[in-house]
Amino acid sequence: MSAQETHTPYHFETLQLHVGQESADPASDARAVPIYQTTSYVFHDFDHAEARFGLADPGNIYGRLTNTTQGYAVRNITQAGDHIVAAKNIYGGTFNLLRHTLPRDGITTTFVDANDPHAFEEAIADNTKLVYFETFGNPNADLPDFDAITEIAHRHHLPVIVDNTFATPYLFRPLEHGADIVVESATKFIGGHGTTLGGVIVEGGDFKWDAVPGKFPTLTEPDPSYHGLNFYEALGPVSFVTRIRAVLLRDTGATLSPFSAFLLLQGTETLSLRVERHVENALKVIDYLKTVPEVESISHPSIEGRPDHDLYEKYFPNGAGSIFTFDIRGGKDAARAYIREQSVCRSAPSTSTTSSTI
Repeated sequence: MSAQETHTPYHFETLQLHVGQESADPASDARAVPIYQTTSYVFHDFDHAEARFGLADPGNIYGRLTNTTQGYAVRNITQAGDHIVAAKNIYGGTFNLLRHTLPRDGITTTFVDANDPHAFEEAIADNTKLVYFETFGNPNADLPDFDAITEIAHRHHLPVIVDNTFATPYLFRPLEHGADIVVESATKFIGGHGTTLGGVIVEGGDFKWDAVPGKFPTLTEPDPSYHGLNFYEALGPVSFVTRIRAVLLRDTGATLSPFSAFLLLQGTETLSLRVERHVENALKVIDYLKTVPEVESISHPSIEGRPDHDLYEKYFPNGAGSIFTFDIRGGKDAARAYIREQSVCRSAPSTSTTSSTI
């Protein structure tokens, strides 16, 4: 180095140090923000829940308020200009997806009475691409006639997608009753402990996607984004779920972390025992509610005299789930007072065995 060369004045360039949050976590005194491994949150009372859902209180409601699993299943075979026939008693997140979000992409839905199989047929149009309903209506647990609806859909060469979240595979397997695709929210009964968000899509493998030329181009025509692959030609009975992984997940990235997958697998190991107890407990609560003067009506297919009670006995030898609703005499104000008096309702998490709606 020559004498004329100057030395670079090296020095620390750090202008800021991060040492954790300014105030320690009030629950644990942790310096860094702790990880809360939960999907759901407890509402203190009726007013607190109402304020959260009305967005008047900016706090947490749920780990998410949409259905990416159901969204992937539907979007996998639909494009702008396509049409869906769906039951109108589906989960609110799915209803909003079909009613408000997908129309922005040119995909429309006709909602029909799940208890009327012929309503599904009357709603089918030339551009209809699928029929969608749930094992139990959310949240009233009303049952559709699986065999009748799937027969109608298949006669028009339409795949049937069934959301089986409330039943779980322990109580009901839609593929054995004509469904072609089954979606499950693993967040709820499958995971079982309110710790992890996740979903499951199961393909039956029997639907002939190429039987009507051009009807399902996303599966039966070359995909330019995947080297011209024809998914159905190359992969046959697993083409539906493979395209979701290869294309939709590639583009949008809803991927479980290893730890989340571990927690869901751990929960699955006790699924049969938990669901069996859930059903047993729900039936006991229903029997109790029948004796409560303030209760005007209860909605669960186990109740004799309901239009779907025969379907309950036909399809559900192990009991038809643990989700039910009940109405309180006197309207909203009476219901508010009743819920305040019931500690079991105040403390029940969203993934538990029963739900009450007003």
